[in-house]
Amino acid sequence: MGYTRDRFALRMAPAGGRRAPAIHRGYYVRAQAVEHCVRAFLLNTQSCPLRQIISLGAGFDSLFFFLKSEGLLCHTVVFEVDFPDVACPKAALIRGTEELITLVENNASAQALGATAFSGEDYRLLGVDLSELPRLEEALHRAGLDPKVPTMLLAEVVLTYMEVERSDALVRWAAGHLLHAWFILYEQIHPEDPFGHVMQNHFSRLNSHLRSLAQYPNCKAQRTRFLQRGWTECSIVNMNEFYSHVVLGEERQRIQALEPFDEFEEWHLKCSHYFILVASKGETPSPNLLFPGLEASLTHSLPCFAGTLAASACAPVSGLRRYGHRSVVIAPDVILTTGGFGDHGGRHCRLTELHALIKQKDAWQGSSVTLAEPGEAWDGRLFHSLTLLQAGWAVVFGGRRSPVRPALEVHCLRVLESASASASGTFRVELTRLLPVEDLPLPRWRHTATKVVHQGEAYLFVYGGCCSRQAVLADWCFLRLKEEGELSCKQIPVDGPVPAGRHSHSACGWAGGVLIAGGLDAAEQPLGTILFLRPAGKGFQWHSVETHPPVTPRYSHTAHVHRGRLLLVGGVWFHAPAVPGVTVIDLATGLTAEYCIDTASLEWPLMLHNHSSVFLPDEEELLLLGGGGNCFSFGTHLNCHPVRLALGSIWSEP
Repeated sequence: MGYTRDRFALRMAPAGGRRAPAIHRGYYVRAQAVEHCVRAFLLNTQSCPLRQIISLGAGFDSLFFFLKSEGLLCHTVVFEVDFPDVACPKAALIRGTEELITLVENNASAQALGATAFSGEDYRLLGVDLSELPRLEEALHRAGLDPKVPTMLLAEVVLTYMEVERSDALVRWAAGHLLHAWFILYEQIHPEDPFGHVMQNHFSRLNSHLRSLAQYPNCKAQRTRFLQRGWTECSIVNMNEFYSHVVLGEERQRIQALEPFDEFEEWHLKCSHYFILVASKGETPSPNLLFPGLEASLTHSLPCFAGTLAASACAPVSGLRRYGHRSVVIAPDVILTTGGFGDHGGRHCRLTELHALIKQKDAWQGSSVTLAEPGEAWDGRLFHSLTLLQAGWAVVFGGRRSPVRPALEVHCLRVLESASASASGTFRVELTRLLPVEDLPLPRWRHTATKVVHQGEAYLFVYGGCCSRQAVLADWCFLRLKEEGELSCKQIPVDGPVPAGRHSHSACGWAGGVLIAGGLDAAEQPLGTILFLRPAGKGFQWHSVETHPPVTPRYSHTAHVHRGRLLLVGGVWFHAPAVPGVTVIDLATGLTAEYCIDTASLEWPLMLHNHSSVFLPDEEELLLLGGGGNCFSFGTHLNCHPVRLALGSIWSEP
């Protein structure tokens, strides 16, 4: 699909079925990080008469053939090491492929000898167990390794599968045995947060346990690991930092344009759980030059939590294991949830059934929703907006069925029965398709639609979002619902600097205007800005809300206003293993405070992104519904229970 220029990849691994775009990106950024470090080593040692690369657990990697075809391996010998039952089939593949055998300049009469499965002029393929250090050392020396020559070791998700004592011994052996060396390591981190929990469970189910994660759970621990075992310098960044600051903007734009993409949350969470590390010793260039200025940002911008909020699980509710949905209090003690992707009878799909939560005797109980017209059905959209215009009815705007199929129709939902009439376990709603909107801007999803009042009339203020061209929208419109069931656009003056485009932000009404927080910009970077569209003169005006300390950038969160404070709930940020809880912003002073959520009593993990939340003013608590999503190739996690979040401690703070 164009993610890589390495034409040898398909020579080594036959093409399989197409996978999700987030998985394509995940392997792309891994290859980019490794290639970036390898190229740096080759560039900085190009004046040396000889240099060496040792690829540990190389598998069917095609890196040697790609670099050789690019002319980058002059006076370089590459040693690849893996189990014999991996090295031997790879050797046979090379012998049977003319293009590969030509590149290794192999003596056709050469046969496998001992641990050496294949030997070319500048390429040696060894079948050895990495945990057996004496045999590894002997095999490398027999194959021609010179400990005095500048050497780069590469281990991509290899050491973590070994017993910790053995992988540590390998790190120490390399530092003690090689005079001038780099060690490049790509592995997982942060097992303790929700995404890390799902990631660990995935590998455990495959009987491929991540053995080093408990002892080396983060970048700091991995750096210390190398510095305590003979390496003199060590530089390390996670993949979010690498992709954002090392991959050039032009290249990121190329990647964004390769295929429709709408998996931002899992992409950023995956990247926050993998790192690239470069350690060095001897007379080799400092690896700190590879990631200039990035490590400081990782260690000095971590959020500081002011307190903890108690969470409690409601009884399990069938039908709320979903994400990308929307919820609203559509009638007293009735919460209506629409759309999303989730579990339907054990199958994951776009959901076409509406769901209601009804409060009875201080407990929330699930209720099926019956549409008034027998032939009517929800169209399976997600990432839409659901806005209450007045008690009993709400407007559904935008959303998508796929990243290339936006939902075009605008719907109105009206309650036909009160909560008391729903004791039978059903809840009746009328779903009406509104007439097409003239002069409506581009179809969109991941936008917001907020009720505002202008000159005594109610409008929907639609702002931002994504569209089918993968553009991030910076426009807005005001929609008025006429009595005959028709929406119309109205031009209302808006002054002030136009904000940058964004999607997956939050918006809620306050003081006659709209508060907009966070989101993801066109460069796929989280935003920490708080905007206020405030009434001014004959229209509105954009105003920036200053906060102290600055709000940690995030997206895919929800938001509510109460007692003059803006609450940002959950979301995704770049600061694993800390997970966004509730951020409280005093709108009078701009003071902010972060609160983490105590999940000890919950069925863990609780993934608070792509969720919905409802603020219950009488109880002064939040009800968190659904949330979660795909977790790279590790599976899908959907939160099982609605969660009640007590906010009493927030209001008692001075």
